[in-house]
Amino acid sequence: MESPSAALLLTIANNLQRERQRVGISLTELARRAKISKSTLSQLEAAQGNPSVETLWALSVALDVTFADLVDSAKPSIRLIRAGQGPVVGSEKVDYIATLLSSSPPRVRRDIYQLVMQPGSDRHSEPHNPGVMEHVVLSTGRALIGLAENPVELLPGDYLSYPGDLPHIFSALEPDTRAVLVSEQP
Repeated sequence: MESPSAALLLTIANNLQRERQRVGISLTELARRAKISKSTLSQLEAAQGNPSVETLWALSVALDVTFADLVDSAKPSIRLIRAGQGPVVGSEKVDYIATLLSSSPPRVRRDIYQLVMQPGSDRHSEPHNPGVMEHVVLSTGRALIGLAENPVELLPGDYLSYPGDLPHIFSALEPDTRAVLVSEQP
């Protein structure tokens, strides 16, 4: 039997969790209803294992969903946040505003922010969790961004990625400097 891809395992994991939560039952109860072991179900929800067609069919019946509901990727939805809207958080120490544009869905560790910063104060960030990468696209203005020991000057449209698990900096060089930041964690 061919092993499923990591992408398929992640899809199955996300769909199982979503549907189990929708029904409002525990792992133990779903395993009982599907007549599979709790450890098998736990592995599937952790995007591990090698699920058989029979196991997935049993789970789809127990959840009252189609087989495709468990193995098909969720259809993307459209989300629009107009400029100046969205949840905004400011810094206590510098003139820096972050607007959360998209938080991580379950089992995906990535957040998207819109940043607005004024010159005159640098945003020094301590290292985040191991493996974090940050991706920045500068929208307007000019800024020094990246690792604290060696930041890079970015102009509008420039892209930079750097390890977020090392000290890093964002320093605006022009008023109302804007950027989009994507933070991802393995």
